Amino acid sequence: MSNVNAALGGKKLHDGMIKSRKTRVGDIVIALVCLIAMLLCLLPMVHVLACSLSSADALVRNDVFLWPKGWNTEAYHTVLTTEKYVRSLGWTAILTIGCTLLSLFLTICCAYPLIYSNLRGGKVINFIILFTMYFSAGTIPSYILLNNLKMLNTPWALIVPNCISVFNVIIMRSFFFGVPDSLREAAEIDGAGPIRVLFQVYLPLSLPVLATLALFYAVGRWNGFSDALMYLKKSDAEKYWPIQLLLYNVIKNSTQTSEQVAQEGFFNNGVSKTIQMATVMFATVPILLVYPWLQRYFVTGVTIGAVKG
Repeated sequence: MSNVNAALGGKKLHDGMIKSRKTRVGDIVIALVCLIAMLLCLLPMVHVLACSLSSADALVRNDVFLWPKGWNTEAYHTVLTTEKYVRSLGWTAILTIGCTLLSLFLTICCAYPLIYSNLRGGKVINFIILFTMYFSAGTIPSYILLNNLKMLNTPWALIVPNCISVFNVIIMRSFFFGVPDSLREAAEIDGAGPIRVLFQVYLPLSLPVLATLALFYAVGRWNGFSDALMYLKKSDAEKYWPIQLLLYNVIKNSTQTSEQVAQEGFFNNGVSKTIQMATVMFATVPILLVYPWLQRYFVTGVTIGAVKG
């Protein structure tokens, strides 16, 4: 009997060693896949940085890959000292912060009342909100509407149309549903009204989802391009161009008159490319710096908000 137990014990040990080896091999494969994915995401940014710090001649010769050739910071000096670049960066930062705060406020105002089962017309409101997520009027009707409202070529064309997202409203509402009703009922027994319940019960518990939605709104607004391209067409609206639209026009050389091109050396393809790459860095890095601050809330906010529907 003891021999049988010893044999069974040896077999279990052998199987455990095999599983342990398979686990280590699996971990190595997963690590390699993650490393490759990280390099695929990182190398293009490194290449752009190297091009922005290289000389125009090195870029013309295509000598730059991952390390600058002919170290040169003139492109960054041009971007930081040219009024249109500085104005566009500052305006984009103000627009992003303002739109994010406004969007969070409207999202909370829309999602919070929907958690009350006794809300009159609550089902109809939910249906209308979901309907707008699946069916939209389209670009041309939106353009006509903004034109009739006299919002074209104004900052409101960048703020109003995208000030709230139905998808984010659903996430916020689902998160509120996940808060135990006993907390709200206890606050109501103590005499708290709906507004006080929101500020003292729900919002303090909603930091993860608020950070997540703030990231969604901020990234969407910072990278916003198509709305500015369609709605800011007049020359007097150039002061409202976000950095992404300015970058587009820099690449297309559509923001430069012939005299400006000759003066700034844009006829030199290498100089033009260094300025383009420097503008790309200024348009990309600021929003990337936001992720480390909100990363710890990101997964928590999305998963908790998706528990209930």
